[in-house]
Amino acid sequence: MDERQRLLPWFSLRSVPGVGCLLFKRLLDGFGSPEAALTATVERLVQVDGINRKLAGAIAGHRMPAAASAALDRALEAGYRVVTMLDPAYPPLLREIPDPPAYLYVAGSLEGIDRCIAVVGSRNPTEYGLANTWELSRDLATRGFTVVSGMARGIDTAAHEGALDGGGRTVAVLGSGLDRIYPAENRRLFERITTSGAVVSEFSPKTGPDAHHFPARNRIISGMSLGAVIAEATLRSGSLITARLAADQGREVFAVPGSIHSFKSTGTHTLIKQGAKLVEHAGDVVDEILPMIGAEPEPPPSPAGAPPSPDLSESEAAICAALGPYPAHIDELGRRLELDPGRLSGLLLALELKGVVRQLPGKHFVLSQRSPDPT
Repeated sequence: MDERQRLLPWFSLRSVPGVGCLLFKRLLDGFGSPEAALTATVERLVQVDGINRKLAGAIAGHRMPAAASAALDRALEAGYRVVTMLDPAYPPLLREIPDPPAYLYVAGSLEGIDRCIAVVGSRNPTEYGLANTWELSRDLATRGFTVVSGMARGIDTAAHEGALDGGGRTVAVLGSGLDRIYPAENRRLFERITTSGAVVSEFSPKTGPDAHHFPARNRIISGMSLGAVIAEATLRSGSLITARLAADQGREVFAVPGSIHSFKSTGTHTLIKQGAKLVEHAGDVVDEILPMIGAEPEPPPSPAGAPPSPDLSESEAAICAALGPYPAHIDELGRRLELDPGRLSGLLLALELKGVVRQLPGKHFVLSQRSPDPT
């Protein structure tokens, strides 16, 4: 049986009007396969919770519409893999939620994807939020966790990039089809992710990024993850939907605190007040998650194993002392240190090469997590 023939019953059953993800799972649980459900009698179909005689008749007499057939053909033509709920590569935790997607369109590979942690947040973050997210995601990746996010602008992008820069795996879950990368400027990120993880969607390849797709997308992000970290969010952020879904699905919820004066952290602070676990670094997440999967918490890093601190000149040490926990723009540093732009740029470059300072978009700079004490 070729791939198209294998997948036709899945697409056919999912295209029955009234059969959403919840009822699809119940039918699959009841009959074992889409083929068995499609060939079942009305009398047997109505025994499934939520299936009335009208819907049972629609299933029994269903013929797959041209749009569903075209979606399958497009996926196969583009080289996307279609991973069904019965495939070994289907995320195991995602199968456990009440309404998992019947199948996922996949660019890249889900093989070997495990120990997933969702990291999501604002599309319009602060530089502080971006820096923390990149650092946290990088460190989670270096500890063997897969970072899951939504490939949106802002925090999601920083989460994927941090995991990739840490040499780890990441999964992006889209609110559009794989042919409609959103936002468009993340096309290059899409390509990076597919070489070290996967970009997935439950929507047919040519589906656009409609607003109502994103809450549905969020249940997949949280559903395939052991826990969800909300890195930065306002009170009206869609990331709080992911946090609520994670809690409903029995997943751990984490939140990264920000400035008490920043409205962009009001959502994360509210989550902490409601019982979300406060996250200062990756260890806070790892120590909570490892016992859940039967692993012992990791011992703290040994100071003896830390890399030696690089020697800093007096000017380099002054720059490190001027950089606090929040990223600073190069112009602000220049004014603070009374250094001309050319001299400051050279010193910052030297600090980057030593691994002491990291540059963020927009000429902002922040100390690396393991920077030496400038004093």
